[in-house]
Amino acid sequence: MTIKRGMCLHAWPLALGLALAACQQAPEQKGEQKTEQAADNAASGKRDASEYLSQPLVSDIYTADPSAHVWNGKIYVYPSHDIDGPTPEDDLGSHFEMRDYHVLSMDKIGGPVTVGPVALDVKDVPWADKQMWAPDAAYKNGTYYLYFPAKDKEGAFRIGVATSKDPMGPFKAQPQPIKGSYSIDPAVFTDADGQSYIYFGGIWGGQLQRNIGGKYDPSGSKTDLKQDDKPAIAPRVARLNGDMLEFAETPREIQILDDKGKPLLGGDHDRRFFEASWMHKHDGKYYFSYSTGDTHYLVYAVGDSPYGPFTYKGRILEPVEGWTTHHSIVEWGGKSWLFYADSQLSGQTRLRNVKVTELRYNADGSIQTINPLLPKKGAAH
Repeated sequence: MTIKRGMCLHAWPLALGLALAACQQAPEQKGEQKTEQAADNAASGKRDASEYLSQPLVSDIYTADPSAHVWNGKIYVYPSHDIDGPTPEDDLGSHFEMRDYHVLSMDKIGGPVTVGPVALDVKDVPWADKQMWAPDAAYKNGTYYLYFPAKDKEGAFRIGVATSKDPMGPFKAQPQPIKGSYSIDPAVFTDADGQSYIYFGGIWGGQLQRNIGGKYDPSGSKTDLKQDDKPAIAPRVARLNGDMLEFAETPREIQILDDKGKPLLGGDHDRRFFEASWMHKHDGKYYFSYSTGDTHYLVYAVGDSPYGPFTYKGRILEPVEGWTTHHSIVEWGGKSWLFYADSQLSGQTRLRNVKVTELRYNADGSIQTINPLLPKKGAAH
């Protein structure tokens, strides 16, 4: 569908039974047209808006890969900005042609959402060529830091960092990527002692399998190491320098173990790491969460150190509508919130929309699995 400037721009209510469809339609679509649209949706198998657990935060632009943070009581979301480019879809994500970032802000969950102006454009990053994929942000000593992956002139993904005195930007990029960086999906976690760590990596189009030794191999595998009976490719973590601009150490592999203490295997596609690292802390434990990629789950593992090892515990989110899934978890208002994305507005993998829903823990610290889709009306239970 075409996104119209007249469409509603706000945080959508989160409860299951709210009437949401009217706001999603263009203002001129009323009366019999609504009925006709519902009939068309039913005939095509397309879901009605009320059949989604939550609704898009914004519809002015397409957004995905939301990295949420709370600063000074306000929520800021750093998503990727999807565009409708000409590249055909492939398994390496070539059709994700993002070239800039816009920051979203809101005073409260469920309140109005502001879409900021361009915070950083690929043309203003000296070393970057294309594909400004999923970013993250951090704050230290009066400066906001935007961490982002992009392909360099040789086609290798690197991780860059840009700075600003305003959480909405604009951000000014460092002239070179972080030394020793590679692959995608940076996520920065600052522990209670003030030390910050950056987690990153992604297989297939994220090129982690082409950087096993830390040096990019353009002729490496397109997917993984094709070793289903051996430990899966591991995500990476590195402590950041005090200035937040460089690694303070050589990146380490993160061990993700099963309940018997054995590493998850490459063939375990329901549980092994694919992309979309995120770290948060709950009741003194470190929760490392990520996407399984081709099986479309958000899952998590728990450990006692920001370096791991982490023991796999279960799923956070069942598959969304659309191929990719990428998230963040943040506390606000005494509750935990899961930010994620799907393709509800467009029906296209490359054009996604950011959402949010409450995340709940059980008494033992396990996370309650969330289903982003509700049963279709009239479907058998």
